[in-house]
Amino acid sequence: MGEWGFLSSLLDAVQEHSPMVGRFWLVVMLLFRILVLATVGSDVFEDEQEEFVCNTQQPGCKPVCYDAAFPISHYRFLVFHIVVLSAPAALFVIFAVHQAAKPGRGGAAGQRARRLQPFYVGSVVARIAAELGFLLGQALLYGFRVQPLFVCRRRPCPHRVDCFVSRPTEKTVFIHFYFVVGLISALLSLAELAHLLRKSPPPRAGCCHRPQERGPAPGQPAGATEGPCCATGPPPRGDLTV
Repeated sequence: MGEWGFLSSLLDAVQEHSPMVGRFWLVVMLLFRILVLATVGSDVFEDEQEEFVCNTQQPGCKPVCYDAAFPISHYRFLVFHIVVLSAPAALFVIFAVHQAAKPGRGGAAGQRARRLQPFYVGSVVARIAAELGFLLGQALLYGFRVQPLFVCRRRPCPHRVDCFVSRPTEKTVFIHFYFVVGLISALLSLAELAHLLRKSPPPRAGCCHRPQERGPAPGQPAGATEGPCCATGPPPRGDLTV
């Protein structure tokens, strides 16, 4: 679990800027993806290549057949999936910390939230694209079932070779679980994007310019203006947090 600590801390920092539905996505990411993959996934797939047995002694035949059966290792594919999904959130946190450290760019919390909201929405869009891309890639590469028998006809195998996969049922269950978690994560990301777009603050109206030489209109007290001006009070609180 040590190698996942840094990634988990970066994801945890995102919740400061996330709405409630975004925090649900974070819980799914940390518990049902990182934790499950680190504790269960490594045990399920650690012997994937060693226990891939083929009924031939031809040199080079087994590695070629394994490459045909699994173009990318299940475990490495899932790890890469998590890294790519976490990249937009991690980049947003780095950007937010950089903006907060700039001199004169602190401001009120509402002002910081408004400045950061477009970048946070962009990170959610990138996360959705990565999620859907990996779900499609998982379906195309592996399907939804790990077959116990793989028939190989590649060179340098001299003839048809039967290869056997270890624990195919357990791996099939794990793939189904991970795909369902991916669908839930994609739906949560879409819901978060809809929430952010719906709660985006409207553009502020421009301030009026008071005439310098004209006096007040007849019947108006001195110092009165002819039109409304922008409020000078503090801006409303941003919508990145709920």
